[in-house]
Amino acid sequence: MHTYSLLELNSNENSLGMADSAKQAILESFDIGFRYPDDQRAALINKIAEVNGVTESHVSLGNGSSENIRAVVQMLQTKALKAGKRFQVIVPDPTFAYAELYALSIGESVVKVPLTPNNYDLDFDNLQKAANEFDGISLFYLCNPNNPTATITVTDKLKAWIKDAPANHYFLLDQAYSEYITDPSFESGVEWVKQELSANLIVVRTFSKLCALAGMRMGYAIANPQTTAAIEAFMSIDNTNLSGAVAVLATLDDEEFLARSLRITNQSREMVETTLDELGLRHLPSQANFIFHEVKGDVKVYMDRMREHGIVVGREFPPIEGFSRLTLGTPDEMAVFIKVLKSFREKGWI
Repeated sequence: MHTYSLLELNSNENSLGMADSAKQAILESFDIGFRYPDDQRAALINKIAEVNGVTESHVSLGNGSSENIRAVVQMLQTKALKAGKRFQVIVPDPTFAYAELYALSIGESVVKVPLTPNNYDLDFDNLQKAANEFDGISLFYLCNPNNPTATITVTDKLKAWIKDAPANHYFLLDQAYSEYITDPSFESGVEWVKQELSANLIVVRTFSKLCALAGMRMGYAIANPQTTAAIEAFMSIDNTNLSGAVAVLATLDDEEFLARSLRITNQSREMVETTLDELGLRHLPSQANFIFHEVKGDVKVYMDRMREHGIVVGREFPPIEGFSRLTLGTPDEMAVFIKVLKSFREKGWI
């Protein structure tokens, strides 16, 4: 085992690190650390509304978008209880687990619908079937781009599905990786909220990825004002951290950093995709800051071998077998990964 620090390519963090402007904003905020961050919270809500082209009443600020996800689940459970109905969460499988975990923690059922076997897209028919067979309120949690596949779903089909859904079907679109999308067919769920596509649509976003602020725990939800007010009832009061708020405000104004952050991820993706193609390892078309790729063997053994070489890579995501999720670090980090991956091929391990 190597003694140097591990190269962490397993949590979809942005290893470029926080913007210098964000660090400076945090340092300058220390002098008012004894004050409640009401002004900074208000400024951030205003900024988020401005960036997304919505009103402040559309925005719910979260302690990470995970808090927004939890609040949506609790809000709908309570709505169902008051109406004397049942509640369930429907998720594609595999996907990001938080909606499922929150639902299970409060005793609600979760229906998992496997992704389509060939291209790993949403199985619209079976997702709808799970809701049609249920007498109550259903929440579809849809991570788009999806985690762990890094793929986006068919936009026109998704939009029509949400638009035509009955009143007891809700949609939580998690667009944590939306800034990385290059596919011109993609439409943001925020645009659909603005178009008033459905009163039952909630979109969550985060500052953990492109903005490199995962440790600051800052995220938000956007929905129509009535739905946002209902979600807010289940959010922690005064949930905004001063450091996080000023860091986000500084980063959103730092166009140079944001452009560099995106450019570096795109460069790293290109490096890895070129290598995977050279090695004949299948990879799904990444629209995020990670790649879901084939390893042609036992993923657990592959992970262990990578760790022995000082690299932590993502796990397997059942029911998909033989694929690993790799976070795109800096080009320097990916050069290290590529060198190790190629050595694995020479040894016949992949």
